[in-house]
Amino acid sequence: MAGPLSRTATQPATGPAGGEDLRPARPVLSGVLRLGGLLARRALLLAVLLATVFAAVELLPGDAANATSERGESAADLAQRRELLGLDRPVLTRFTDWMTGLPTGDLGTTARGESVADLLSRPFPNTLLLGGLALLATLVLSLALGCWAALKPGGRADRAVSATATGVLALPEFVVAVALVLVFALWTDWLPAVTLTDADGSPASWQMLVLPVLALAIPQIGWNTRIVRAALADEAKAPHVETALIDGLPRRRILVHHLLPGATPTIAAGVATSTGMLLGGAVVVETIFNYPGIGSVLAGAVTDRDSPVVAGVVAITGAVITGVFLLADLVRAWASGGRI
Repeated sequence: MAGPLSRTATQPATGPAGGEDLRPARPVLSGVLRLGGLLARRALLLAVLLATVFAAVELLPGDAANATSERGESAADLAQRRELLGLDRPVLTRFTDWMTGLPTGDLGTTARGESVADLLSRPFPNTLLLGGLALLATLVLSLALGCWAALKPGGRADRAVSATATGVLALPEFVVAVALVLVFALWTDWLPAVTLTDADGSPASWQMLVLPVLALAIPQIGWNTRIVRAALADEAKAPHVETALIDGLPRRRILVHHLLPGATPTIAAGVATSTGMLLGGAVVVETIFNYPGIGSVLAGAVTDRDSPVVAGVVAITGAVITGVFLLADLVRAWASGGRI
């Protein structure tokens, strides 16, 4: 017969006051709250960045009316254009109006009268394709190289990978791009040096993506290889890893089952950080390879002193980076047992 303290399987757990025990739900609620706090902080950071962009464009000499004016326009015509573009209003008022439309997807109107959202809808997918492929190459190759080096710590492969990664991460994207063009386009003629487009504005061939992707990915592969190698080295000091070594488990099994799970949060954070660097470097790489992305649009917007276009590029790019960081936070939470 059951004692007084026994509980049947159908009875809910009770807390100190005799009610239902909600303690298992508390970690989930706490994680959701922390995740909401992260999103709020990043949204605030993005808003500050957008305000800085508006102010920076405002400080440039000239304005959008002058930059987009036709030859021979009178002062009265320029004044009318400034009023039409809203340049006669304070920059804070214009920024507030632009931010009001941002949640609905309204990115404003360019200095030439075109919708900013329509203007960016054509080249931005090409930039996302370029950055996404570079990010995938960075993740795969840095993991492979870092794990290869970690299999024999202090060996020739470890020293070679570490030295090469250190040298590569210091190279700017434009230096890598020029070297790739010299080797693979001019000297060997294996790959095209410029990007031709189809009727829809996308690259005409996958071969035209190879050099831009490599130019973006190579510095980040060096950076992330160092992160992967350092994370695995730190994890190798854990007691359970030392025990596995003493037990004579194969190094590959130790790497997969003992080192990588613990190093995953650090690796995820490093790859997420590379997203912003890849999208920022894409502007330079697109110009070198004549790639149909947002690089030329952004350069034209700065020339035209077109604040809504520059801010629109920053807003969309910031949203993509925030999404990648959110994904990295979820990976880190999963790897650490639900703690964000």
